[in-house]
Amino acid sequence: MTTGGIGRPANDAGAGRTAFQGARGAFSHEACIELRPWDEPVPFETFAEAIDAVKTGACDCALIPVENSTIGVVEPAATLVAQSGLPVVTEVWRKIQIALMASPGAELGDLKTVHSHPVALRQCAGKISALGLQIVEAFDTAGAAREVAELGDRTRAALAPVAAAEVYGLSILRNDVQDSDTNRTRFVLLAREPG
Repeated sequence: MTTGGIGRPANDAGAGRTAFQGARGAFSHEACIELRPWDEPVPFETFAEAIDAVKTGACDCALIPVENSTIGVVEPAATLVAQSGLPVVTEVWRKIQIALMASPGAELGDLKTVHSHPVALRQCAGKISALGLQIVEAFDTAGAAREVAELGDRTRAALAPVAAAEVYGLSILRNDVQDSDTNRTRFVLLAREPG
C-alpha cells in the first residue's frame, strides 16, 4: 500500500467508474477527481451502496474514507470495508479542510443551525460549539450544502468542502473550520481485482 497518490495502473488504458459515498462536491468526490481523474466518479447515498456497486460490477472500484486523524475510525465505512471481501488495492491520506457556508447574503450572526455529515461535524465540534450552533446531521457534507442551498434560509449553514459552495451557489462564511490544522482522512481503494 502507498501513502502517496492512487496512480493509474500501467495496463489500464480506458476510463472506469469509481464509486463514492456522497453528492457532487463531497470530500469523497474531490478525492475521486484528484486521485483517479481518468475515471468517472459515481455518487451513492451510502457507503454500503458504493461498495455493492463494485461487487455487482456497476463500478470498477470504490474510494472509501476509513480513518480520520482527528476523530479516528470512520464508521460505518471501516466496518463495511472490512466485511466487503473486496481487496484494498491502495490507500492514501488526504488533507481535509472544511468550510462553513450559507445562502448568499447570510452572516455569521444570522446562523442558528449547521448541517453536515456526522464525521465532519465531529471534526469541527469545538468551533461549532464556540459559534453556538445547533447541529443537524445529514447523509453527506455536499448533500448538506445542497439542502441548505435549496432551503434558502439564512439561519442555516453547512460544513462542506469549498467545492460544494461553488457547486450549490453558497457563500463561504469561514474557511478551515476543522478543529485541527493537520486534519487528514485515509481513503482506501477497493476493487474486485488488484489494479
